[in-house]
Amino acid sequence: MYENNFLAQNLRASSLGRDDAIFVKKEDGKTLSYGEFFKGAETYAAALAKLGVKAGDRVAVQVEKSIEVLQLYVGTIIAGGVFLPLNTAYTPTEIEYFLGDATPQVFVCTSKNKDALSKVAEKCGVAALETMDQDGSGSLPERARTQMAGFRAVERAKDDLAAILYTSGTTGRSKGAMLSHGNLWSNAAALKEYWHFTQEDMLIHALPIFHTHGLFVASNTTLAAGSSLNFMNKFDVDAIIEAMADATVLMGVPTFYVRLLTHEKLNKETTKNMRLFVSGSAPLLEETHMQWREKTGHAILERYGMTETNMNTSNPYDGERRAGTVGFPLPGVEVRIMDGETELPVGEIGSIEVRGPNVFQGYWQMPEKTKEELRDNGFFMTGDLGMIDEKGYVSIIGRSKDLIITGGYNVYPKEIELLIDDMDGVVESAVIGLPHPDFGEGVCAVIVKNGKDLSEDDVLSAMKNDLAKYKQPKRVFFVSELPRNTMGKVQKKALRDTYANTFSQ
Repeated sequence: MYENNFLAQNLRASSLGRDDAIFVKKEDGKTLSYGEFFKGAETYAAALAKLGVKAGDRVAVQVEKSIEVLQLYVGTIIAGGVFLPLNTAYTPTEIEYFLGDATPQVFVCTSKNKDALSKVAEKCGVAALETMDQDGSGSLPERARTQMAGFRAVERAKDDLAAILYTSGTTGRSKGAMLSHGNLWSNAAALKEYWHFTQEDMLIHALPIFHTHGLFVASNTTLAAGSSLNFMNKFDVDAIIEAMADATVLMGVPTFYVRLLTHEKLNKETTKNMRLFVSGSAPLLEETHMQWREKTGHAILERYGMTETNMNTSNPYDGERRAGTVGFPLPGVEVRIMDGETELPVGEIGSIEVRGPNVFQGYWQMPEKTKEELRDNGFFMTGDLGMIDEKGYVSIIGRSKDLIITGGYNVYPKEIELLIDDMDGVVESAVIGLPHPDFGEGVCAVIVKNGKDLSEDDVLSAMKNDLAKYKQPKRVFFVSELPRNTMGKVQKKALRDTYANTFSQ
């Protein structure tokens, strides 16, 4: 039934003939079998088709985490559509840009946000606005429940689009990374093998599912292995500690591990059933590595990925997991360190470029930006700085585009600077990331004002409704002028050095 749809066919293959096997264990203790999950996905595919979704049409989704969202994702793939997940923290102002750029056939939001977003959807020409809530209610789930399972998957090949994920750009304009069926499946298949996933595994899923880590790394890999999920609607330290008794794998961001380390019940006994702890989306401090090993006896496996490529590298499953590195290139993935057009030797720092079946197809409706970052030979210029040592371990040294990663989410300073610079009383601003014990980095703004009585609270209040909460500065500093080099460029490193201890005091 899925044989002509590349991604759907592969995601289903490991559970064929095992329809009674548990795919999901929910927070209330109830379970969902593989058969039930895919039947539900087929009804969503049928509902989307009734709403006019055809091959290649986008389905934009901004809803709270639920298993129904995963069924909608797979249902979109089965219907031949392109899944477009949007961060739940995005404001209507931000959503308007995404809908206007991606022009989806269907936009799904929560019931409570429908009134605020209906005018936005109408303005952007969205044909159908539907709702979906965390408890499984809403207009789209109701539509799906009236459909029959057994929807025959729309034909889609390896190079056809499966998803678009938006990533912020240094110009302040978000870019839609186009991911194909082949991109997503190649990564799921590689991670399944590299991380030794089997049908016996249960993954603790406490990540959001609107970006790569929770949606593609965790969910696709689980489907590829025919294993199961302990599905949590949000991150909860107590719940994760309790879940470790039956689970085998946890995927998290550094914030997860920092907070779990403070739990009185975290020890070798509570983690004895676990075989793998994975961390990504932001750098993990060496101190966290050491504390985790000491308390649990486990070495965290750190890996490196991004929206445009899914996963690129991973510390080994068997072998030394080196703190401060992101391991080796995954099978089929090439990583090189460049200085312009020259490939650098072992041990030298330069720009990280990657090539492989995981690398995206380009940026949605941005051919020039695609050409800037995706070479003709297939190598993607990540914008990260790094090095490869004599044993092949890759280390991330810095970010050439001033990207801030806070709590696992990407924040580009330019977007925030544009808002601040437009405020009355502001001459100019610079937004930087500073070391934060909980979030990895905390967003901070350094502002030059024109003499007007402008306070930190004034600045924070002014952007409260226009930016997702994780993008909003945690601190605001005022200076008489920003440090610049002889070419007039703001020296953000000098600012980071000046305020480096802001969150450690």
